[in-house]
Amino acid sequence: MQIWDISRTLSQRLAPWPGDTGFSFDLNWKIAEGAAVNVGAITMSVHNGTHADAAFHFERDGDAIERATLDTYIGPAVVVDVATAGASIGLEHLASCERDLRGAARLLLKTGAWPDSTVFPSSFPVIQTLVAEWMKSHGAKLLGVDVPSVDLIDSKDLSNHHALAAAGIAILESLDLSAIEPGVYNLSALPLKIEGGDGAPVRAILWRE
Repeated sequence: MQIWDISRTLSQRLAPWPGDTGFSFDLNWKIAEGAAVNVGAITMSVHNGTHADAAFHFERDGDAIERATLDTYIGPAVVVDVATAGASIGLEHLASCERDLRGAARLLLKTGAWPDSTVFPSSFPVIQTLVAEWMKSHGAKLLGVDVPSVDLIDSKDLSNHHALAAAGIAILESLDLSAIEPGVYNLSALPLKIEGGDGAPVRAILWRE
């Protein structure tokens, strides 16, 4: 079995969303200073690095992340290279995966628009809102992207977040698909169980038997 780690490394060099809480890790107990064990503590936004959005992130009464349906985040997934799509990813860029998506139910979009995790991108491509309904019609239940959001940086209405939620499609953001070829894989990207959380970090992997 071959496994690919598609998570971005959490570190103090990881660029957070502008204005959000960055990641920090500190060793509070240190063996080198006489403690019996090393014990670390972290401070971070739940949207640092590779993470799942909960509906509560963008809907006042949406479900928090501890209520996420876990089987959504485990199972077959199809990776599609949309690097040539430009700023707007439409149905014409997804036609090649239509058959695979009916069996995979999870769509991961490789844009290549965030190659350096230490530098927050000034812009990145996003799906056209109609993609959400198209995904639903093909039985999809999860969309993953390799950029910080499914909506534009300056979006105020978060139309894609809402469209995906209305279609029953979960959201993964900030994947690292740089080493992944297009095709069908198995995905595991379970969100941490955070009570009341508007999102949660995941350790996302792909594998093939």
